[in-house]
Amino acid sequence: MAEPSTGPVVDARSARAEHSRFVQRVRRRYPDELALLAADAALPLPREAIGALIDRLQGRGRDLAAALRIARHVVLERLAVEDVERAAPLEAIVHTMTALAEVTLDRALHAAFAQHDARYGAPRRADGGRAAFWVVGMGKLGARELNVSSDIDLVYVYDEDGQTAGAANGAGVVTNHEYFAQVARTLHALIGEVGDDGQVFRVDLALRPNGASGPPAVSLAMLEEYFLVQGREWERFAWLKSRVVAPAAAMSNGEALGLRAAIVPFVYRRYLDYGVFESLRQLHRKIREEAARRAAGRPERANDVKLSRGGIREIEFIVQVLQVVRGGHFPELRTRTTLSALERLVACGVMKPETATRLAEAYRFLRRLEHRIQYLDDRQTHLLPTEDADLAWTAHSFGFGCADPTCGLLDQLCTHREFVANEFDALLHDGRATTAISGCRGCGGMQPSLDSEGFLERMPQDVRERLRTFCASPRVKALKDESRTRLARLIARAAQITGESDDAAMCAVNPAAATDPALPDRSGRPQGPPSGPSGATGEPQSGNGGVRQFIDWIEPLLRRESYLALLAERPEVLARLLRLLGLAKWPMRYLMRHPGVIDELADRRSLEGRFDRGAFLRELDDRHGAWMRGGQADEEALLDTLRRAHHAEVFRTLVRDVEGVLTVEQVADDLSALADATLDCAIRWAWPHLRQRHRASPRFAVVAYGKLGGKELGYGSDLDVVFLFAHDEGEDADRAAEVYGAFGRKLITWLTLRTAAGELFDIDTALRPNGNSGLLVTSIDAFERYQTGRGGNTAWTWEHQAITRARWCAGDAGLAPRVEAVRRAVLTATRDAAALRDEIRTMRARVAAAHPVPAGRFDVKHGDGGMMDVEFAVQALVLAHSAAQPTLQEDAGNIALLQRAEALGLLPAGVGEAAAAAYRELRRAQHRARLDERPTAFEGDAFAGERAAVRALTRAVFG
Repeated sequence: MAEPSTGPVVDARSARAEHSRFVQRVRRRYPDELALLAADAALPLPREAIGALIDRLQGRGRDLAAALRIARHVVLERLAVEDVERAAPLEAIVHTMTALAEVTLDRALHAAFAQHDARYGAPRRADGGRAAFWVVGMGKLGARELNVSSDIDLVYVYDEDGQTAGAANGAGVVTNHEYFAQVARTLHALIGEVGDDGQVFRVDLALRPNGASGPPAVSLAMLEEYFLVQGREWERFAWLKSRVVAPAAAMSNGEALGLRAAIVPFVYRRYLDYGVFESLRQLHRKIREEAARRAAGRPERANDVKLSRGGIREIEFIVQVLQVVRGGHFPELRTRTTLSALERLVACGVMKPETATRLAEAYRFLRRLEHRIQYLDDRQTHLLPTEDADLAWTAHSFGFGCADPTCGLLDQLCTHREFVANEFDALLHDGRATTAISGCRGCGGMQPSLDSEGFLERMPQDVRERLRTFCASPRVKALKDESRTRLARLIARAAQITGESDDAAMCAVNPAAATDPALPDRSGRPQGPPSGPSGATGEPQSGNGGVRQFIDWIEPLLRRESYLALLAERPEVLARLLRLLGLAKWPMRYLMRHPGVIDELADRRSLEGRFDRGAFLRELDDRHGAWMRGGQADEEALLDTLRRAHHAEVFRTLVRDVEGVLTVEQVADDLSALADATLDCAIRWAWPHLRQRHRASPRFAVVAYGKLGGKELGYGSDLDVVFLFAHDEGEDADRAAEVYGAFGRKLITWLTLRTAAGELFDIDTALRPNGNSGLLVTSIDAFERYQTGRGGNTAWTWEHQAITRARWCAGDAGLAPRVEAVRRAVLTATRDAAALRDEIRTMRARVAAAHPVPAGRFDVKHGDGGMMDVEFAVQALVLAHSAAQPTLQEDAGNIALLQRAEALGLLPAGVGEAAAAAYRELRRAQHRARLDERPTAFEGDAFAGERAAVRALTRAVFG
């Protein structure tokens, strides 16, 4: 996010860097050395400029340790001037400090290697190569956000155990572990020890495995084992910002990829990880308690811009918890920098733009204030100064120039901190933590127990019996106590939302319900503003067995405790989930197959708008780019990414559908457009993974038939498709056919394979030339010959019926006009009208025989006067009259084509319109029945008017 205007121009007379006591000391002690840094060097200072400064200092006789320390003083003095007097951007300051740390660590590391190689020889791997050693920067150093007076959090990792080669005389052989422990000590001496010229940086190794009790350097294997066995939740936040900062070569040559491969799965889980909320809540509670303890009796400590309420740490926590929760699924969220992460959270729809903007403004203000505080004495402090002169200087440096500039500074500080604190409390529900622990006065806040009689008695009889069966299941018995308690609270909350239990009972087993503003009250209206930052609350659901449906849904998912955590953290999601489960059965089935999509319910925007192909593909391409940057764009990751994105979009459409926001036609349009986009993305992503590929991008197209071709796709519909290819002039046609045949098989695997994220589509390619006996992928030339009847191998009439609804839908857009030309050539071919009607009538009879309808019933699709009759009639009209009536050549859908046929005089007045209305109503009936998993065969006298209209159409077309 671009840095906003810093406000009024700073008064150079009242806000000079020389007010800083640190700047005064440096100018007195190192006047000549300050001149070694070019006066016109622009910020951020590049690594080369800092390295040249160190070289000049060593050229003047300074040893390495002194040169590193003096270089730090010179750079920091320059930053104070640029920041205070010239309003340098925050990024320029922190990037320069980060570069300073990287360069000094690299110089110190090479000196340590030289020293210990001479004594022990080089450390060796099993293959004889030199063992690699990485300095891993954590926190702000890892994120390139280093403070001007910050310490540096480091972890030392080497790639492989072994032993050193020994000195030249053969002596001094030690293990790699001992060698790198010595390197770590030398690094600390060169960087962290205080000498005559101070120190370069305070070095903190507390974040290494096992903390202060662990070895100074650990092998990659030990680190991996630690993550797997002992890694704690809070450490995931620490490692989120980690990166190799030295040696410099390791930052670009890829040798540390193994280290990244160990860190990424520890930080980012393969599911939506709502379980981190509680661990972060506990960590933050400890930090606040420690800040309060330090401030006891010392009121000035309440103004800690980092650790106090609404400080820098809370902004970082907000960002990091959202990254960790979703970063496993959405790699584009994986960035170390706070400001960049805020932008990405907005791009992914996780955070509102206005919220991110205000958090970014607060972050910039607090970080710049932190720097002003640290410039004063070069101390690692985050407390506002208590001296009036220092506070006034700080205010003036921000451009506050009123009679009392301090007042303006403190007002702006309070405004930012209050906003940050409110957002943080909303995200972690800290505002109701006390209530949830203590409960109401009358109930004492007892912990609910799923199988206790007291809990069961508060439920209706039918729910009580279902709960008894539920509690006896092995899945429930296997839950940890904490999860059983969380589950009991969720069931209690569900009972209150659905009206299947009274408020008094809820208060006893679910104390938070008494004051939770995200839950509806007895009147069904929310009690107050939403508790989550999304700003959305669920609508109430009246008692309709919602608790039983919730239990049925959650029971198969109990092994994935992250879903319990999600529902516990987001009460508005639970409310919307219960409503959705009560509206139809198919959504419940979909949620059982793809439970991860319930996260979509956290944002009421899922109810708004329509499917946006462009936005969908941009998000997927961003995700693909993130996988590529992380070196993780393997087929497994891409298959799962496609499936999750498709499932989420289907679910959004489903929610809009059952809530009545979309018509049946709009649902079909959106599902068809989603399938088109998913196919297109799969082609682009799968092609680079084909070993036989012979060009950068394939000349390959997917032609949609059937429901997809007519843009009438439903939930779970098969995709009827034909694969075509073209080859360039001069290209080996046989070779191209072989390559595209292999690609067609790979693409089907990509689309049909069931992975951990589920499945995408069932694919039917039976409509390709010569059906299942034909080639899987056909050249566009052969397709044209087959369809237009040139040569001995030609299409049947039923294949021409099918092509009336065919269209190019994905792949090489350059082939789309050719596909459409073939289609129109088929539609406009000369035909014997009577023979055509007879053939289509015969085919309709065969279809009816294959789908018999029980006596006394009417099937809306296959029954007499049903949807199939409409579709066959439309196909007959299109094939018989397209040559003379070009408007019938368009793939406009059955309803529009019926209306056009009547307008053209091909149907008696009123017949086309009536049949179109009947077809629409029959589609609605079919859609509603499938949503609720009911048969599509109704009582024999159902839809009498619609059937009569369809029969009239059939008579008009076929006689």
